[in-house]
Formats: sequence, C-alpha cells, structure tokens
Amino acid sequence: MTNLNELEPIFRKVFDDDSILLQRETTSDDIEEWDSLTHMNLVVALELSFKIKFALGELQKLKNVGEMLDLINRKLGK
Repeated sequence: MTNLNELEPIFRKVFDDDSILLQRETTSDDIEEWDSLTHMNLVVALELSFKIKFALGELQKLKNVGEMLDLINRKLGK
C-alpha cells in the first residue's frame, strides 16, 4: 500500500521544498507554492511515478492529500 512517505519526495521535488511534511489532512492551502500550475505538475509527476492516469473528475473531488493517496491506492489495486 502506497503511503505518505512515498508521496513526500514527489511533492518536495514538484514544489522545490525539502521541508514539506505531508499529513492526510494537508491541502493546497498548506503549501504556499501550490497553485493551478504546480497542481498540474504534481498530477503529471504522480501519474509518471505510479504509472497511473487520473480522470479530471476524480481530481476535482479530492479535498486533501489523504484522499489523493486513497485514490492512488485504488488505481493501483491496493
């Protein structure tokens, strides 16, 4: 099962911030650089890292990193 420790390096690289510590409750409001452009970069980085594809509708429903993690695990069948 994929966990937050696997997501943190991806977030740190996309946002160019080694201090990011993810929690399930983390939202875009918690990361200063998280805007629409970096969100798209994050989506692409996650898709490449986990070899999955997100549908636009799936991403719009996500409220926090925990829900993103749950979606990744569902896509991976874990």
